[in-house]
Amino acid sequence: MISFHQDDASHLSITLSGDWRVMNAKSCRKIKEQITSSSSTIRLIPGHDFHWDSQLTAFFYQLELQASQNETRLDFSAMPEAIQQTMTLATAVPPVKPEAGFSKRFAPFYQTLTEAVETLAFIGEMALAFGRFLIGRSHIRLTDVSAALHQAGPQAIGIITLISILVGMILAYLGIIQLQQFGAEVYVANLVGLGMVREMGALMTAVIMAGRTGAAWAAELGAMKVNEEVDALSTMGINAMDFLVMPRLLAMIIIMPLLCIYSFFLGMIGGGVVALGMDMTPRLYIAQLIQSFGVVDMAVGCFKGLVFGVLIVLSGCQAGMSCGGSSAAVGQATTRAVVMAIVLFVVADAGINILFFHMGI
Repeated sequence: MISFHQDDASHLSITLSGDWRVMNAKSCRKIKEQITSSSSTIRLIPGHDFHWDSQLTAFFYQLELQASQNETRLDFSAMPEAIQQTMTLATAVPPVKPEAGFSKRFAPFYQTLTEAVETLAFIGEMALAFGRFLIGRSHIRLTDVSAALHQAGPQAIGIITLISILVGMILAYLGIIQLQQFGAEVYVANLVGLGMVREMGALMTAVIMAGRTGAAWAAELGAMKVNEEVDALSTMGINAMDFLVMPRLLAMIIIMPLLCIYSFFLGMIGGGVVALGMDMTPRLYIAQLIQSFGVVDMAVGCFKGLVFGVLIVLSGCQAGMSCGGSSAAVGQATTRAVVMAIVLFVVADAGINILFFHMGI
């Protein structure tokens, strides 16, 4: 039950009586209408047999927000002390204002620019750490390098074997469909050999390693960041780049060219299975493979694998080291590491191909 009393032109008193533990929609609507069209000061007063609970304070908070928009002041001084304390606490921090049009429009651009600057800074720190390693001033434990090698190498053999064979078969089927029109099915070996060595072997191996090893490293370093283990290393005077990033970088530099060579030959085996199914003899297939690529092509593929390995470390470790302080941030860092790595692969692959084309390699 409510009653209204106009004290003067600018002051209105609203008396709330009865049980307000069950909110009455009609009474609430009347109070809101008074706030919208009433005086500059409204005093709320408890009446006879007044009972309340947290629902009433939540309603009062809604009234406070509405009153602030209409430049009306609500006076709770006559209310029980518990309500006064709750409203004081609720209104101590003003509601968050929506972002202005300019800041909202350019927020994604600013975030992208910030991430680009952080990535460049991480590249610089990683280059300095590698320089310290070359001159013998980096403190790297061989056990860490060995663990990273095991994680990036033997544990990835199975998935690389499967994907490489299937990619070789896909290239062979793709080539046969076109070459059959000219009666030149024999050249499917050239397509598989050159395609695997110069392009698909390194690229598919890199994608597998980014989704498997790069994401794992991002999650691992992100969890360490959340648990403040990275800060603990810095407190103890241990360089986090030397201790956490460099072992992974060295492992990738060693293992990626080897995995690429492994992928090359498995892809050729997959293409050979398809070629044999098309009545091509093993001797003819191998002879065409030998003619299709040379040492330079193998070097190009291994070089791409080396570059992709560095990019995996860059994306995975940078995402993990810049992770936020929550568990959700670890998942976001993992996603960002994989997406960033794949984008960098495509950009780097295109750049290397253009460079080698103009160099005649």
